[in-house]
Amino acid sequence: MSADTNPAEATSGQAKALPPAPPNTPAPCRVVVCRDCCCGSSKVPGVDHAAQTARLRATVPTRVSACLDLCEQANVIVVQPSAAGRSAGGRPVWLGLVNDPDAIEDIVAWAHAGGPGVAPLPDILDLYTIRPPRRGTAP
Repeated sequence: MSADTNPAEATSGQAKALPPAPPNTPAPCRVVVCRDCCCGSSKVPGVDHAAQTARLRATVPTRVSACLDLCEQANVIVVQPSAAGRSAGGRPVWLGLVNDPDAIEDIVAWAHAGGPGVAPLPDILDLYTIRPPRRGTAP
């Protein structure tokens, strides 16, 4: 690669990152991706887990988490509302069995539309919604 070649242009076929948001723009919704014992592992064969995570990270603020305690629903993704979404009553949406590249694209599109509390959940993603695990209460 020559010194004047842009590395982003040299990696054709990969998702490109969106430009940074202008100053004083409200924070967008965020995504949490489970990548621990089952999610993101060979226990879910035929899925390019690294490509899933890279696609999300390139387009939506994304955090990788340890086990979210829903191994039977691997791969688990949680879409968290933005501040505006929370103000409008939006709550985190848990999605399970997200093993199809098209589902990742649907999540990206929904997040860019505003996500929970701002944009309605697309019908196709409704098929992936799951209940979050019950957490024990502190004594």
